Amino acid sequence: MGFDASHLKALDCTLRLFVIPLSIASIWLSVTNQQNNISYGKLEFINFIGLKYMVGISAASGGYALFTAIALWVKGLVTKAWFFFVSDQLVAYLMVTSLAAIWEILYLAYNGDQMVSWSEACTSFGKFCSRLKLVLVLHAITLCCFLALAVISAYRVFSRFQPPSKDNEEEKEMH
Repeated sequence: MGFDASHLKALDCTLRLFVIPLSIASIWLSVTNQQNNISYGKLEFINFIGLKYMVGISAASGGYALFTAIALWVKGLVTKAWFFFVSDQLVAYLMVTSLAAIWEILYLAYNGDQMVSWSEACTSFGKFCSRLKLVLVLHAITLCCFLALAVISAYRVFSRFQPPSKDNEEEKEMH
């Protein structure tokens, strides 16, 4: 990768700290997102299970990012590279699922679903949809950070092992 251990640790910590304000912004934009329409009533965060799920995952990922950023610098708090590898993978997968939930909500809000008689809602609730698009972008950036963190933690774990050599492969074939 071309990084020494201190540069990799600094990049890791920077990405983890960068995720925290993105998560907070996503949560705040989601929770405060509401719009009234005279014809259709009020649309708000609480009406969508997918948004609640995304807020929960954002809160967990932001808290996890803070904990692991501290753990990188405090000796003895978490010393196992495997912990970072497994937990970074888990958080990245959870971020993918919550991003999919927001994407689905936005898709239905803009396009509706004619087969079940759902009309699109963004013409009537434009402000709500615009804020939701911003949440999608922030959440996608956060996901990209966690994907990079997953790669970094995988590199840390698997760089400790030697790649298989031809001699080892030939010995296995003989037995």
